[in-house]
Amino acid sequence: MAEFWEDAFRDKRKMWGSKPAGSAVWAKDLFVENNLKNVLIPGIGYGRNAEPFIGNGIRVTGIEISKTAIELTRETYGSQITLYHGSVTDMPFDDKVYDGIFCYALIHLLGEGERKKLIQDCYDQLTDNGLMVFTAITKEAPNFGKGKPVGKDRYEFHKGAQIYYYDRASVLSEFGQHGLLGITEVNDGQPMFLIWCKKNLRYHSGSH
Repeated sequence: MAEFWEDAFRDKRKMWGSKPAGSAVWAKDLFVENNLKNVLIPGIGYGRNAEPFIGNGIRVTGIEISKTAIELTRETYGSQITLYHGSVTDMPFDDKVYDGIFCYALIHLLGEGERKKLIQDCYDQLTDNGLMVFTAITKEAPNFGKGKPVGKDRYEFHKGAQIYYYDRASVLSEFGQHGLLGITEVNDGQPMFLIWCKKNLRYHSGSH
């Protein structure tokens, strides 16, 4: 997957434009309302979704697998963002805990074990009562069922990118033990679920 994304960012640079996704703006409103001060963004890309948080005085840390995307982020934000180069499957990259985590259009690119590990790793890096927001592609997406099947509800339509398509049952299965607060359907370029959770030790599954 590293090679896929490095090639994509090197060839297409800021392929989604500079405007943040609507889900990032929604998450910013949630985080500001709850007075969050520091946010981790796994899969930060070239940083477009960091803008709403930075613009509201929230410190941002990002993880990104593509060196080219990290360079693009640094060109825009300089030292305003702490960046770690690597795969989210190797989290955690530091021993900090964060008030908030925003993970956009990334979890569906992972296999089942990797998805579960990412959710748990993010949950573990939240402060108590911290919030995490994920977006995940749904079965309403036009490419669902197309391409090479590589597992249940998972297809490779573009070589190197294997996508798992969520329904509400799979969201509940994967997030239900991690303080799940809500699920809503959005269209951020693709039909996606917007999923938000709250860290509360009473609800911690204790499973790793």
